[in-house]
Amino acid sequence: MANPPRRPTNPMAAAEAAFKPVKKPAAPVRESAAAPNVRELVSIRIDRAVLDYFQGDGPGWQDRINDALRAMVEKRIAAEDDRSDDIT
Repeated sequence: MANPPRRPTNPMAAAEAAFKPVKKPAAPVRESAAAPNVRELVSIRIDRAVLDYFQGDGPGWQDRINDALRAMVEKRIAAEDDRSDDIT
């Protein structure tokens, strides 16, 4: 027959072990699976002159900034595609 577990000889060590916080494993980092063409709320810093330019035409300035950024990205992607075609 197996012997029952022995009590610790040091009551202070037993008390500390009983109340020691249990470390929970960190939750895994999940990347958000954004649906295509869905806008995401972000915070960015923009120069005052740029902000004044886009706000100067009134409401819809955030859409105009988004459209300008999208046009720049599409232009860059097209330029990268042209360069990769020249290499092969």
